[in-house]
Amino acid sequence: MGGMDLTKTYPRSVHEKWLGIVQLGRALDKGKAKAHGNIGEYNFDCPMDNAVFEFLGIKGEEFLGVIKNAKSDAEIEAYAKQFVDKKTPAQIEQWNREWVSHAPEGESKTYFLNLRNQVAPDRTDVTTWADLLDLDEKRLVPRRAA
Repeated sequence: MGGMDLTKTYPRSVHEKWLGIVQLGRALDKGKAKAHGNIGEYNFDCPMDNAVFEFLGIKGEEFLGVIKNAKSDAEIEAYAKQFVDKKTPAQIEQWNREWVSHAPEGESKTYFLNLRNQVAPDRTDVTTWADLLDLDEKRLVPRRAA
């Protein structure tokens, strides 16, 4: 079970599914990095992690405890799976679809636009956190028609 070192690498993309759910694998990567003391400038249990935890009924601190004490990735997976299994495929599909298409609002939008202007000022087609984080982490984000 390798620790994640987010001072050297990026966590998984928001879009990448773990146990069929977007954002969850990214949260796990950040949790592993936090458990090993090398989370860098990332935050575990940030608002985006909170959203997926809330959807599943997971408590961030408890999840972090499981990550810290697990002997294997299978143990972490077994813990998370019990929450995922309470959701129907339709609920999961809806969550995934809405999460990756959700555009920031209010204060979050100001922060979003500032970051986008730093990362890729020409990419006004990028309007979601999922896409912007991918861009920021040097992943390919296909251009979308505005």
